[in-house]
Amino acid sequence: MDFIEGEILYVNKPLHWTSFRVVKVVRAKICQRLKIKKLKVGHAGTLDPLATGVMILCTGKKTKEIERLQAHTKEYIADIRLGATTPSFDLETEIDNKFSIEHITKEKVENALQNFIGEINQVPPSYSACKVDGRRAYDLARNNEEIELKPKLLVIDKIELLSCNLPDIKIRVVCSKGTYIRALAHDIGIALESGAHLTGLVRTRVGEISLENCLNIDQLDSYFEQHIL
Repeated sequence: MDFIEGEILYVNKPLHWTSFRVVKVVRAKICQRLKIKKLKVGHAGTLDPLATGVMILCTGKKTKEIERLQAHTKEYIADIRLGATTPSFDLETEIDNKFSIEHITKEKVENALQNFIGEINQVPPSYSACKVDGRRAYDLARNNEEIELKPKLLVIDKIELLSCNLPDIKIRVVCSKGTYIRALAHDIGIALESGAHLTGLVRTRVGEISLENCLNIDQLDSYFEQHIL
């Protein structure tokens, strides 16, 4: 394999790792193996530190394909807790409000999920990498500065309720580029006249690439040993 000319790698991002850290580690391992100082490496779609799953990395001239790869449909398995919200819509921040879930049933959850299928307008989370006047929204949010993010049009192809053990539910989501599953969890809570936040997230597929196609971080050394002569 010619990583300098350009290759595409599929990696299972570990929990608590940033997407940038995955890129940095992969670049360092390839450079060390090839005995070079620089190598162009990029990824086709950020995953939050609290998420795991499919990350597509491109090296060399293959980085030109990043935009095409980013546009692929994505699939997620999401764990959501009903009855409470957090400012970040996930476990990065502490619970700020609690709500009743006594009125919520499995049937109501299933009905609420159907309302999100198709084209929807989604407001990104305040704790996101979206830019506001040149600054990242999460920096503004952490400084308790007011943020007004505009809704984005996106497509949810499918939502499936995998389990319902209130207050926790697990769903499978097939969606377009740019979908924030954290924001979807938050909006599901509102649709149920309650609150909700994300407690776990796995990106199981990007286009035709699934977790079964991905290397774990601890497999990288042996993989590069085999494929870099």
